[in-house]
Formats: sequence, structure tokens, C-alpha cells
Amino acid sequence: MSDSDSFIEEVNDELRRDRLFGAIRRYGWIVVLVVLAIVAGATWNEYSKARAAASAQAFGDAILAALENDSAGDRIAALQQIETDDAGQVALIGFIASSEAAAEGDDSAGAADLLANVGGEGLNPIYQQLATFKRLMLETDSMEPADRREGFRQLAAPGAPLRLLAEEQIALTYVEEGDNEKALETLQSIQADAEATQGLQQRTSQLIVALGGTPAEAG
Repeated sequence: MSDSDSFIEEVNDELRRDRLFGAIRRYGWIVVLVVLAIVAGATWNEYSKARAAASAQAFGDAILAALENDSAGDRIAALQQIETDDAGQVALIGFIASSEAAAEGDDSAGAADLLANVGGEGLNPIYQQLATFKRLMLETDSMEPADRREGFRQLAAPGAPLRLLAEEQIALTYVEEGDNEKALETLQSIQADAEATQGLQQRTSQLIVALGGTPAEAG
């Protein structure tokens, strides 16, 4: 390579370096911001995960501590003092407290009342439906069969997850009223449903026999 060619190559290298440094001075701050944003995002994500895990553990520990009380009343009171972060935690406490009250056997109305707060924005609708179902079950002694039947009918809409269980309870309300014909009709409809579980099929068969009917033969 001649001296002139070497000189030209050196000049080109210098120009390229000058352009690179100029670009870094002009746009380098953008690169820095992008890197900082990525690092901050990853840090916040890890912090959020750790915070959520710690909150869930603290919530679980509080429930276990509440359930260590000797009496149902004390356990329920302790459960109701637990701080909650979302509607899901409120629902869980409601279900546990209601079960504690129902286990006493003499306060079905109180057990039903403890489910009143189950609900809220962001909560899966199944929790609200479960609360309604359990509340209707607990109010057997305080609510007329026809009124409970209307409540169960709302849970027996096509596609509803508790549809068949609600239908079973509807049949039992007819039994309470002495209307065995409608009870049998409802029970036989459950038996014919392809989504009925084996346990539900067995229960409906037993009820049909008890009411003087003939259960469907297993397919």
C-alpha cells in the first residue's frame, strides 16, 4: 500500500470514529434511558412478586392463627379482624367464618349473614354464586321453600356452573311442599342430563325411589 493510500485510510478511520462519537454524544442518552427502563422494570417486577408472596403468606398465617382460638365465636371474631387486600381474600374469610358458625349447629342465620360480603369488583363470579348457594342452604329453616326455589333458579340458568346442584335443591323444595310430582319431574330431568356426575346420579336415584318413582337405568 502506498503512503497516499495509507494516509487516506487513516483519514477515513478518523472520520468514522468522529461520526461514531458524534452519534454517541447525540443519541447516547436514549440508549441510557432504555437500559435504565429495562433494569427498573425487571427490578419492579421482582419487587412486586416478592411483595405479593409476602402478603399472601402473611394472610395465610393470620387465618391459621385465627383458627387456633378455642371457641367458634373467638375464631370468627379473629377472622373478621384480618386485613384483606382484595375481594378474593374477603370471600375466603367469609366462607371460612360461615363454616365456623354453621359448625355450631344453632346459628344458621348468622352463618348465612357472614357470606353477605362475598363479592366485589374483580372477583370471579363463581365465588358469588357459591356464596348465594350456601346462603340459601343455610336459610332452610328461615325462608319459605318457594322463596328459596326462586333463589336456586337464578343459579340454575343454562351454562351456570352450579346449575345441576341448584336443580337438585329445587327438587327438594318441591318435596318440602309435598309436590312429589314436580319433584320427580325435576329429579328425572337431572338424571337425563349428560353433565350430571355419578354422585349426583346416585342421589337423584335414591330420592326418586323414596318418592315412589323409578330411576332411569344407567346407560
